[in-house]
Amino acid sequence: MHMLLGNSLWNLVVQSDMMTKFILGGLLGVSILCWSLIFHKYMTLRVKKQQMLDLLRALRKAETLQDVVALARIHSQTYPGYLLVTQLEQAKILLQQAHQKGVLSDQEISLLEERRYQCIDDMVYSQEAHLPTLSVTASVSPLIGLFGTVWGLTNSFISISHKQSADIVAVAPGIAEALLTTIAGLLVAIPVAVAYHYLKGSVSDLEQQLYGISERVNFIIRLHLLQGKNSDELSLASQEAS
Repeated sequence: MHMLLGNSLWNLVVQSDMMTKFILGGLLGVSILCWSLIFHKYMTLRVKKQQMLDLLRALRKAETLQDVVALARIHSQTYPGYLLVTQLEQAKILLQQAHQKGVLSDQEISLLEERRYQCIDDMVYSQEAHLPTLSVTASVSPLIGLFGTVWGLTNSFISISHKQSADIVAVAPGIAEALLTTIAGLLVAIPVAVAYHYLKGSVSDLEQQLYGISERVNFIIRLHLLQGKNSDELSLASQEAS
């Protein structure tokens, strides 16, 4: 541990060639970028997950369309509130058509289903932004470190051939310097890979919660359609649709 954190490791970095320093600097920069993304994503998903839980609890108590409209007004500025308001806006359009024609076709009801699924897909896609960066970093960093190791070993073997000596005292520093980039690549890749899978799982949980909210709202809207009421109750929600 002392060797890993003390002067010995730093001396290897200082004494390394320009290619090794370039690789180490690149890995350090990528690590800083990834940890910034991880922290930002973690905090964002944490807030949105709490918003989802609050809305889900409230929706369990909602029995009528008036209750859903009231929730849409309260949560309109939140992440799940966007889905709620958008779904009510689409339902309002269908109810207006039903009021004019007297009946809704199966195709029009299916269109409402497709639009709410598309809204969920768009919302999930927005939360997956930058996650590919973490995935690529976790996959490529060890390879970059391995490239630095091969580069360093090649230089070490060339140096051995010039000195015409395989003395361990002369060979060891070069090999240690070569392995330095592999260590750096793994130190970058392992925590980023763990964070990527954690955040990916959080987005999947968010998607399931969105579907839960959408299904509950869709159930109440369908009851409203079966009762044959008009669309006046949806006007307040549609004003806040984004």
